[in-house]
Parts: sequence; C-alpha cells; structure tokens
Amino acid sequence: MQTITFPNGPISMAGNLYLPSDFDPQGSYAAVVTVHPGGGVKEQTAGRYASKLAERGFVALAFDASCQGDSGGQPRFLEDPAARVEDVRAAVDHLQTLGYVDAERIGVLGVCAGGGYAVTAAMTDHRIKAVTTVSAVNIGSAYRKGWFGTDPDSAAVATLEAAAQQRTAEAKGAEAAFIPYVPPALDESTPRDMVEAHDYYLTPRAQHPNAQNKKLFAKSVSRIFAYDAFHLVEDLLTQPILMVAGSEAGSLWHTTELHSRVRSAKKLVVVEGGTHMDFYDVPQYVKRAVEEAAPFFEENLAG
Repeated sequence: MQTITFPNGPISMAGNLYLPSDFDPQGSYAAVVTVHPGGGVKEQTAGRYASKLAERGFVALAFDASCQGDSGGQPRFLEDPAARVEDVRAAVDHLQTLGYVDAERIGVLGVCAGGGYAVTAAMTDHRIKAVTTVSAVNIGSAYRKGWFGTDPDSAAVATLEAAAQQRTAEAKGAEAAFIPYVPPALDESTPRDMVEAHDYYLTPRAQHPNAQNKKLFAKSVSRIFAYDAFHLVEDLLTQPILMVAGSEAGSLWHTTELHSRVRSAKKLVVVEGGTHMDFYDVPQYVKRAVEEAAPFFEENLAG
C-alpha cells in the first residue's frame, strides 16, 4: 500500500493506493476506486475493500472525501454530495495518470452513501466502466424518508426549517453546529443498523481519530436533502452494475429500488441474514461481497 495525494481542483486529496502482491510497474492493470460511507475515512471499510481487491489483482484506490479525513478542503466535516461525486471523478483522473493503469479498465465500488455516490459518478463520468454497490444508501432519500424509507419526502421540511434558522444564527456570529452521524447513546427504539453503526464507529472495532462520531457539519443538511443519487439512473447509467446487500439491512430498500430502475446490465445479490454493517468488516460478509465483486470487475474490466 502506498500513501498518496492527488489534486481535486484546489484541494489536495489523501489516498491509499493498494497494489497486487506481484505488482509490475511495467504492467497494465484494471483499477477500482473504493468510496467510503458518509463521514467515514479511507482506513475503514473503503480501505478493507481496496486491500481485498488488490489481493485479486486490481490496483485499488481508497481516499478520504474532501473536507474530511486527511484530505484538504473547508469547512471541515462537510458532507456535500456534489463534492463527494467530484471526489470520485478526481480519483479517476489520478488513476488515468498512472502508466500501469489501463485507462479503459477503471471501475468503482462504493459502500453505504459511497454506493450512491459511486452510482452518480458512473452516470456522469463514463470513463468508469463498471459499478459495484455494497449496502448502498441514497443519502438524500435516507435523510428525507428516514432509515427505513417509510416517511414522505415532505417530512424533511421541518428539519430544513431548523437548518435555515441555524444558518441565520451562524451568519450573525453563533458557533457552527455539528450533528452526529450515528447515535452517541442507544435505547430500545434505536434501529438495529444504528446500534451496529455505533459499535463500528464508536468502539475499538473500527474507531479512527479522523472519523469523530462521523461528525457532520450542520450546513450539510440542505445539500444532502436536495440530493438524489439515482436521479436519471434509467437513462444515464449504461455501465454494468452489481448490487450487494443483506436481507436484514434496514437500508435494503435503496438497493432494491436501484435494481428496479436500472436498465443496464445488472446483478442483484441479497445475502441472507446480512445486516447493513455486516458488510463493513464482518469477515464472512466482506468475503461474500468480494467474491461477487472481483469476478464482476474481471469480466467487465477485461482488456
């Protein structure tokens, strides 16, 4: 693994580049960009998948989103979907500068909100030739409709009104507000996926100093609520797509909606018993996802 930086306009992006064990700098490799969940960092699940894909012969790049982790950008902890998608494009830019990467054999794999960003990036950047989502989340829909997707979009209005009031307060000198991505305290009403997210991000299981309770800058709210990762997917996504999710994930509805709408070559894998967070680091589920993703990329990123 090589620690690298690459440009994204004026922002310096921090990445970890994973190479096959038999890497030959004179060779020609297919490459995969791995996109971390909202508020995560490259050292967590995106790095795990990048490492596993490198073991299967791919060059794989995991990176920190702009304004997050070790990457540059202000304000810190901003979750801006448009910027997150541009981050993916910048990662593709970097891979295309590497002599040992075949510019026509680049794919993307995204986890959770990173899955939604991966889909949008592929729709709008056709240098990406194949897409895999793992526990995909359309972050805009998740915030508007709730974790289980049962609320109407109009339920978002009250939150947007509160966000507007906070923005006015900050314009008048109030301190910037931040929101935890995952519940810092749990009770009987906490969804199972959020209990597991608390365990993943806030305990030694996968805690990282650059992911401070998946801290979210409050001004992100209006940008997230206006975003739809799957907008125009029927017409703009022409690349093949693999979608992997667990049968017990509260987020499964994102994957099934995506599958129902995509018109390009597609494969849906629902793993029995799996939850949303299982695919972040539980060995049997990560292994299953990689066992699906590696041959999918081998086939669709063939030379």
